[in-house]
Amino acid sequence: MEIYHVLNRGVERRTLFVDSMDHARFVHDMYEFNDSKPAGNAYRRFGSQMMDLRNPSFDREPIVDIHGWCLMKNHYHLLLSERREGGLSTFLRKLNVGYANYFNERNTRAGTLFQGRTKKILIDSDAHFLHILHYIHLNPLDFLKGAEQWRSLRVRDADTALKHLSSYRWSSYMDYCGERNFPSVVTTSLFGNIFKDYRRVLSKYVRDIELTSIKPLLLE
Repeated sequence: MEIYHVLNRGVERRTLFVDSMDHARFVHDMYEFNDSKPAGNAYRRFGSQMMDLRNPSFDREPIVDIHGWCLMKNHYHLLLSERREGGLSTFLRKLNVGYANYFNERNTRAGTLFQGRTKKILIDSDAHFLHILHYIHLNPLDFLKGAEQWRSLRVRDADTALKHLSSYRWSSYMDYCGERNFPSVVTTSLFGNIFKDYRRVLSKYVRDIELTSIKPLLLE
């Protein structure tokens, strides 16, 4: 199995997620477009009633596994592996185009929304594999005053940082901690079997480990 850390950001670093509706739409799209069948009228389905992603109501044939994810203000992080050949490219094309169409219609704009080709970094070492999910889940510390330099400095107030991460809905962290946030979107079995008690593992990571040594492996 090949696993990729995937990132794309808004053109000219523009904001992609203005409010919770935008976040929810992107999460919906991660579920909706992870399917071998055409998505159909996703905008109508989303607009008429917000799908409960804790209990989705229609069958799919997923083309990727989403092992982790996080939505930031002007970019997103995904951790993906293919279920079928070509699934990664197909999923990302559907996801980017589908969300861009929604965003442009909602904001009465036209043109490119994303910066360019989606970055895909192969996870090709044990060290990278063991750190990448933590890195993705730590991104919301950018929004916590006093923790913005977490990529290069030890987190000084671990308790506050962990509380902040636990309250941030727009990542897979809560699902890895056993809270049903968007369980139908994320596949937790691979990393869950390795880390077991993920909340405890990330807590130790935040308290004890600086990211400087693995910084070359990560996407900014």
